Amino acid sequence: MSGTALQVVWFKRDLRIEDHAPLARAARRGPVLPLFVVEPDLWAQPDMSARHYAFLTECLRALREDLAAIGQPLVVRTGSVVETLSHIHASDPVGALWSHEETGNAWTYQRDLKVAAWCRENGVPWHEDRQTGVIRRLGSRNGWAGRWDDFMAKPVIGAPVLRPLHDLEAGRIPSANDLGLAPDPCEERQPGGRCDGLGTLESFLFHRGKPYQKAMSTPVTAFDACSRVSPYLAWGCLSMREVAQAAYARQRELKQSSEPGVTQWRAAMRSFSGRLHWHCHFVQKLEDEPRLEFENLHRAYDGLRPSEPDPARLAAWQAGETGLPFVDACMRALTATGWMNFRMRAMLVAVSSYHLWLDWRQPGLHLARLFTDYEPGIHWPQVQMQSGTTGINTVRIYNPVKQGRDQDPDGAFIRRWVPELGEIDARHLHEPWTAPNAGRVLGKRYPFPLVDHLSAAKDAREKVWGVRKGAEFRSSAQSIQGKHGSRKSGIPMRGREKTPRRKKPAPDAQPDLFDRIGPAS
Repeated sequence: MSGTALQVVWFKRDLRIEDHAPLARAARRGPVLPLFVVEPDLWAQPDMSARHYAFLTECLRALREDLAAIGQPLVVRTGSVVETLSHIHASDPVGALWSHEETGNAWTYQRDLKVAAWCRENGVPWHEDRQTGVIRRLGSRNGWAGRWDDFMAKPVIGAPVLRPLHDLEAGRIPSANDLGLAPDPCEERQPGGRCDGLGTLESFLFHRGKPYQKAMSTPVTAFDACSRVSPYLAWGCLSMREVAQAAYARQRELKQSSEPGVTQWRAAMRSFSGRLHWHCHFVQKLEDEPRLEFENLHRAYDGLRPSEPDPARLAAWQAGETGLPFVDACMRALTATGWMNFRMRAMLVAVSSYHLWLDWRQPGLHLARLFTDYEPGIHWPQVQMQSGTTGINTVRIYNPVKQGRDQDPDGAFIRRWVPELGEIDARHLHEPWTAPNAGRVLGKRYPFPLVDHLSAAKDAREKVWGVRKGAEFRSSAQSIQGKHGSRKSGIPMRGREKTPRRKKPAPDAQPDLFDRIGPAS
């Protein structure tokens, strides 16, 4: 292909050409082979799904076009990364491998170890760059937020010009069926690709985001008022730095503005910018402690719930047939759209963990498969947090009926997603078992509740809090807090307007579960 050592840029969850340090650095060293490897073994993992892959393939097609526009289209191969690199190296020696660091699931971690071993054995240097505020081999959380700000303040890296590799086939992107993925229709899923990501971000910052602070809490308004850029960040169509700087620029513009509603806009942008920190704060937890994907963070909770979930309860929860209308509406909406706002994600986890008393792992896997914006580093720490197994977070047991009344007071959301309750009067919609005509509906078209939600919550609260007694529990919790808890940096974000000092939050406090740039926005 070339007389100069080939520079292989391995794309993973960084599917863009702008603000892509490995691509820009490799282009300065020699001819670039931009590579994406579709790995069948990855797609066989229990946290992956066909909806993820459908989004990914749209991103890959867009990336291939963008790379072609700067000189060399994306090369796609199917198989293992090690075997792919070996094949490339045998025909044209690889001078270096370039990629971004990734905080993925356990499978990708082990895959990267194999790639590192291959590079050592073949004398190929592997250069990895950060693409978020997550810091590999972090010694201490002290000053972490300030380092985040410094990273986000650096200039966005422009796309380079690439030399074409004329004798290299671009390769076919396999279908979901080729990979043996189960059918997973998601009719209202967001489309993949950088162009859609940029459009989504712009529409939020300038048109949709004004009611963000209040509207994010209810699924009735959150689908429109939240940023919805989370899948584009999860798959790297947009970089965190790009999003952060766009948000800060909007804040500066609003500070000088006298347009109607500017106060509400400014509050929305402050809230949104804060969630960018939370995104990386949670990914850092999994980066520092990969066992979070499989084990309770605080080991005192081991054995608290049955390791094997009740199959009937799990299946009912997954299908949106718990008999709790607002819970079921949220699950069905998530299944159809691939997205849900943060508070309702929290409620879904809470109901599975407390009311149905299921261990968090299997419900967590189901939600991972449904979320188009699935980000392992955010997902698993937050699933554990809502399940009460971290030892350092408040035990938050959502009342599913109260949440329905608060977030869907007129029942419009339930009416849309649980049409079986069409005959139930609005007064009884959140508790259909109290309706005079309940006998004509429940047990026939719609199930009776799996549990009495009040008594189930009471039992769960007693069990979870019962574990928290004693000096040994507190000692372990303090250690966990020291390693994973948030810090106050004392360093203002570049480009952001100053905000009034507020009362110091409790350790590791946050506005709510999933209150972050992913599902929260």
